Amino acid sequence: MTKQNALKLFEDKKVRTVWDNDQEKWYVSIVDVVRVLTDSPNPQVYWRVLKKRLLAEGNQTVTNCNALKMEAPDGKMRMSDVADVEQLFRLIQSIPSPKAEPFKMWLAEIARERLDEMDDPEQGIDRMLEYYHRKGYSTNWINQRLKSIEVRKELTDEWEQRGVKKGQEYANLTDIITHGRSGLTTKQYKQFKGLKKESLRDNMTNLELALNTLAEATTTEISKEHKPKTLADNRRVAARGGSIVGNTRKEIEANIGKSIVTPLNAKNIDALPES
Repeated sequence: MTKQNALKLFEDKKVRTVWDNDQEKWYVSIVDVVRVLTDSPNPQVYWRVLKKRLLAEGNQTVTNCNALKMEAPDGKMRMSDVADVEQLFRLIQSIPSPKAEPFKMWLAEIARERLDEMDDPEQGIDRMLEYYHRKGYSTNWINQRLKSIEVRKELTDEWEQRGVKKGQEYANLTDIITHGRSGLTTKQYKQFKGLKKESLRDNMTNLELALNTLAEATTTEISKEHKPKTLADNRRVAARGGSIVGNTRKEIEANIGKSIVTPLNAKNIDALPES
């Protein structure tokens, strides 16, 4: 299951969601929905009691609910009961709340926006542009970021063609490229920038982002030329792509007299886009 986590807001209250690319549907944290609808000081207890009652009644919606790892308030990934939009519509009927109807409309809008983006990818790009502008990133940085997404997609398409599996194998090859070009593993890089769950790419300066994009584009071209057949072959290609750009980084650093790999992150927003 390929999933993308997102945080949505309903009346300024956070609702954790996960988009499942395979099923093409949203999964939403039930506890967050309970918190929104009831204003309960302990929505976990409220849901536990409600769940027990619905199970005793033989409610199939509850039986079919899944549990997925979602980011908790403490930043850790913890299992949480989730439901798709259709299941939530049914569960909401069991929660007396004046917010029920507005919340249903909000859920329907969330689902519609995502499906519209799949039919017309430009809508997703426009929403992304709006997000980065709102965060304070410069136009130059945003253009770099969009290009990096395009190049990353070309690389993952190439990996898929070479039989690389999504998930851990993608992460492993990305880590090899990252280490080759920066001298740090992805985990070390994020720690260096003081990040936890945040996107590393969203916290790169222009130059960091440019070199990252170049490393992935280089890896893609090497892979197309040599057509690796095994995961070990793909690792060697990733290492070559990363090290080539790593040498470029060192040459640039020798000329500018400072390290390109920087602890700056999006919290230093005024400095980040102009690097």
